[in-house]
Amino acid sequence: MAVQINPSILSADFARLADEARAVEGADWLHVDVMDNHFVPNLTLGVPVVESLSRATDTPLDCHLMIEDPDRWAPQYVEAGAGSVTFHVEAAAAPVRLAREIRAKGARASMALKPATPIEPYEDLLPELDMLLVMTVEPGFGGQAFLDIMLPKIRRTRELISKHGLELWLQVDGGVSASTIERCAEAGADVFVAGSAVYGADDPAEAVRALRTQAEAATATAGWACNH
Repeated sequence: MAVQINPSILSADFARLADEARAVEGADWLHVDVMDNHFVPNLTLGVPVVESLSRATDTPLDCHLMIEDPDRWAPQYVEAGAGSVTFHVEAAAAPVRLAREIRAKGARASMALKPATPIEPYEDLLPELDMLLVMTVEPGFGGQAFLDIMLPKIRRTRELISKHGLELWLQVDGGVSASTIERCAEAGADVFVAGSAVYGADDPAEAVRALRTQAEAATATAGWACNH
């Protein structure tokens, strides 16, 4: 599977979002963190900003909803222009129904797991998804340090994806940088959200290229990729 790099606008300049989106046009997706100050202790942006961003960039939007009641709100983000919508399983009342609704509206359906949430209870849900997000920090704030203890969970998730023969993307989000991306790729991730590592760089587009090169090199020698 191809490596994908998704810069997170959580680390961008919110007063210049259109410009910041254009600064990473070589990226695969633009990762948009939606926080409601209830599910996580931070407040970011919502549907109107997603609508505006979708008109301002040709890069598809990957919306990560760190919100309560995603069953109610997630479909609105598809309508706002998101190409992929991620809900947290800890917040969803009916994750299968929600994933099917997101797909029916024309977007990719993705489910996120907080660090303390195991993947195993949700094995039977995997065929309903297009992507699984393993959080490698506690959701809520950018710039946190990568949690190495999530690497075994990434490996277990990749094993379950392979076990069922699924074309399911495995995304990691939190502390992904030049010093951590290779470990994530080796463990089984193929979609990488990077905030500070991209927007904190002098040249965000070059940072995207460099991270992609690192991840591709690590994937090329990873056991899971060789057996895929």
